[in-house]
Amino acid sequence: MDISINGKPADITLETEKTLGDVLSGLEGWLEGSEHRISGLQIDGSPIDVDALTDVFTWEVANIKTVDIRILSWSELALDAFHHAQEELRVYGNAPFEDHCRIRKAWEEEAAAHFLAEQIPEIGEWIGKTLEGEGFTSEEMGHLIDERIRELTDPAEELKALGSLVMEVAKRLEDLPLDIQTGKDSKAAETVHLFSHITEKLFRILHLLTLAGLVLHDLSIDTLSMHDFIAGFGTSLKELVTAYEAKDVVLVGDLAEYELAPRLLKLYAAISNADY
Repeated sequence: MDISINGKPADITLETEKTLGDVLSGLEGWLEGSEHRISGLQIDGSPIDVDALTDVFTWEVANIKTVDIRILSWSELALDAFHHAQEELRVYGNAPFEDHCRIRKAWEEEAAAHFLAEQIPEIGEWIGKTLEGEGFTSEEMGHLIDERIRELTDPAEELKALGSLVMEVAKRLEDLPLDIQTGKDSKAAETVHLFSHITEKLFRILHLLTLAGLVLHDLSIDTLSMHDFIAGFGTSLKELVTAYEAKDVVLVGDLAEYELAPRLLKLYAAISNADY
């Protein structure tokens, strides 16, 4: 059996593999390590969609002449899933109420829904709730997905556009203890929410940039490796949330002003100035 990947001959020698499932299982580790996934097959020239892969796992390799394994990167699969989700949300938003249940059930069977549930579970869960008539509206969910699509399409540009918001959030962190002391609870809560949102976004962009070639081992902040810096950042973030919930204004102030605000600025600067 001749094996190719995306149309190019693959240097794969079969040994004890008896079925196509055996062959694909052997490729699983390599694919995950390279952040790729199987998107479909062509067996003896006939296309097999990803949704039908399990149907051909038991086929014996002795009866197959050629297999072309089509793979996509994680980013490509995520982008495709988001576009499918956008279309489903558009259909849902324009459909009469009596069609909503059918649309939701059809979405749950799609490969895009399975991918999001496994790889980006918070988005998968939010879409599910939207299609159940709960949580975000279809329009609000569409805006959230638009943001993720921008990140995947051009993470460097999305990072650049984030600069002014990073500066604003850092300033608000410095003002957080005063806001709590003067009873500005809604502003304080908004600051914590914005900080959490922008930090998560920075980490998402950082991951996407590593897929584009950024090597984390080459980065350091204040003599710390990027991995150690992020670990310390995460610890301080958890401490802030705990102190905020306990209304420990002194600890909130110290963490926000002297730990998290400067770390946020340093993290953003390090990522923005990196080569990738």
